[in-house]
Amino acid sequence: MGGVAVHGLSSAGLAAWRGKAIGLVFQSFQLLPTLTVAENVMLPMDLCQRYAPPARRSRALALLAQVGIAEHADKFPLTLSGGEQQRAAIARALANDPPIVVADEPTGNLDSHTGAAVWTLFRSLVAAGKTVMVVTHDPDVATWAGRVLRLTDGRLVADAVPPTSRSDRA
Repeated sequence: MGGVAVHGLSSAGLAAWRGKAIGLVFQSFQLLPTLTVAENVMLPMDLCQRYAPPARRSRALALLAQVGIAEHADKFPLTLSGGEQQRAAIARALANDPPIVVADEPTGNLDSHTGAAVWTLFRSLVAAGKTVMVVTHDPDVATWAGRVLRLTDGRLVADAVPPTSRSDRA
């Protein structure tokens, strides 16, 4: 993962690198409606061959438990609430144990309690050495960050550690 000159990779090589190195949490979930929640989480593992086939379902179930929705593993995404779909999308982003997680408004569809649980999970990922990058328009969400980069019209206008950062709170 580290030290790879991605600019020199072919399209297929870049896709393979991304599948293993980056976990994406889309704002609109992007779960496949014809696959169960567990199958959606296993799909990145299937595509990247990161885990042996027999281990994939148990890994998916463990990730779904980590985000609090293991009981929905065999349901289809459209039968879940928006918050449950978002948590399934987070579990899918973690499927291949990527060193980098990029999340677009990951708590936008969650209640405050579940949102706080997601930030606790993200903090534990950072503590384990992963990079978690969150895109948000919500200044309250930014207080969970250890570092905030503010963009205006595509330009960096601020780079700071929030004075009331919750990232170092237990």
